Amino acid sequence: MGKTLEANGAPFRQPEWSAAALIEDPSQVGEAHRQFVDAGADVITTNNYAVVPFHLGEERFDSDGVALTALSGSLARQAAGEAAQVAGSIPPLYGSYEPEKFNPTTAPEHLGRIAAALAPHIDFFLCETQSSTEEAAASMQAVAPFGLPTWVSYTLDDEKPDAPMLRSGESIGAALEVAVHNGAQAVLFNCSQPEVLTNAIPVAVELAGGLDIGGYANSFEPKPEEYSANSVILGHRADLDPVGYLTFVQSWLDAGATIIGGCCGIMPVHIAELRRYLDGL
Repeated sequence: MGKTLEANGAPFRQPEWSAAALIEDPSQVGEAHRQFVDAGADVITTNNYAVVPFHLGEERFDSDGVALTALSGSLARQAAGEAAQVAGSIPPLYGSYEPEKFNPTTAPEHLGRIAAALAPHIDFFLCETQSSTEEAAASMQAVAPFGLPTWVSYTLDDEKPDAPMLRSGESIGAALEVAVHNGAQAVLFNCSQPEVLTNAIPVAVELAGGLDIGGYANSFEPKPEEYSANSVILGHRADLDPVGYLTFVQSWLDAGATIIGGCCGIMPVHIAELRRYLDGL
């Protein structure tokens, strides 16, 4: 969503990131959603990933977070129509890729407010870009009272593609165990290099025990050593054009994935390529 908003000329900057358009020009959010639906997406995700204390600051999140989150839900619902389902994003509260910043004391209240604002507008919850099992468990527990299906998606350590693990260092097996314990219907991996997903998905499929397994990678260039969340807007890999990305997705499907899509930098044109491939099977 963020890169599509940026490409469309919508407000897009740090620290608000994809929330800038939601705040300043919500019509741009609806248009970006429609582009993904028109490309053939079966699921679109609410644009509240950055409506969290980390991106907005505690004061602005406290005053505006619920209203902005509810707006993200209604915009997605309207754009989806009868053509797609709406996943309600339960994002990292305290920074992407940084499990050490997770605060179990303040998280339940924040997560509960996000879930309550989304629930009237969505088909299921998507606890996404979760860096640790602790973070994932808190997210799944926060959405449980609303009685909607839940998918959980973990982000993986890009530095260890041959030994896939969460960014916390925890194993794929531990991630699956926590998901099952908290009632998830699907386990995915997202916002990581596609090569890492290629190695993680077969492990997860073997351990799945009936859960749907899937993935939606990003197209980021490798992060610089000085990278920290909310500090830069990363560039994107030239080799991950729609055909290049499809090559990775094909390997995930061959390994048993049943849910596939795209994260940062994967645009409507990529989704259209995936749609053409799937329709041709």
